[in-house]
Amino acid sequence: MALRAGVDLGGTKIQAVVMDPGGRMLGSARQPTPTAGGPREVVAGVAEVVREAAAAAEVEAASLDGVGVGSPGDVDDRAGTVTSARNLPGWKGSFPVSAVLGEDLGVPVTIGNDVDVATVAEYELGAGRPFTSLLGVFWGTGVGGGIILDGELWHGRASAGEIGHMVVKLGGARCPCGRRGCMEAYAGRGAMEARARKELEEGTRTELFKIMSKRGRTRLTSGVFARALEQGDTLATSLIDRAVEALGAGVASAVNLLDVEAVIIGGGLGVRLGVPYAERIEHAMRPHLFSDHRPPAVRVAALGDLGGAIGAALLVPAERREQARA
Repeated sequence: MALRAGVDLGGTKIQAVVMDPGGRMLGSARQPTPTAGGPREVVAGVAEVVREAAAAAEVEAASLDGVGVGSPGDVDDRAGTVTSARNLPGWKGSFPVSAVLGEDLGVPVTIGNDVDVATVAEYELGAGRPFTSLLGVFWGTGVGGGIILDGELWHGRASAGEIGHMVVKLGGARCPCGRRGCMEAYAGRGAMEARARKELEEGTRTELFKIMSKRGRTRLTSGVFARALEQGDTLATSLIDRAVEALGAGVASAVNLLDVEAVIIGGGLGVRLGVPYAERIEHAMRPHLFSDHRPPAVRVAALGDLGGAIGAALLVPAERREQARA
């Protein structure tokens, strides 16, 4: 039986799944993304997680038909390289992910943009199935977007969907990308953490970092934010409120341009905070929608945290899977 693995490579975690030809998940594994060492250490971490997922599926990684990797940054699927992955530690310049990971695991490796593959997974298997056009909004370390138009993933000239870098405030907060006023500067978990640390240094009281320490984390993950919100932490509440407002304005502006049928909210924060916060984003969109008499449906990603890894598994070429089954 031909099996394939998919990897969601994120700023805080590496998630891998092993799937059979029918799309059934046989095994999964997850580890924190390395915080040092640059691309080579991160790719070594990916290989380790794939081996763990294969072991959970009771197979050897080398027996897999192929591995798909959804990565942030500038992904060149033909060359197998990832460049400028700012959400990953020490990732400078271009790195040959497909070649290095493929050599380590002994199987072919295909790469794609992390948000694109998660969007396709939701369109084919998740919350996007009833629609022919949708906008995937992945609220996590950054804010990524994927676009399906007339049933096809829209790439533009290579960088369509960068919704996190839509400007929601002229001359606004500095974004991790270096520009000002981007949605990600207000809603990206990385930018929110930077703001929280600055507030802490200035004397603002918060439980965020105590929760982080108790949970054995080194970063303010989505789980840390969720726990702080449950405890009524004032700073966490303020940061999330600010994020929701920015998401409402930015997503509505994208809808005004594309007029898609649905918006799918995913990503670490989007999935963890779930339906109540998707509804808040939907409410925050309303004042900014031009066609407010027919707003898009807003849904939470149905595949949850596994959507990116499942979508990455779908990158393994169908003809390769067919050949392995023959």
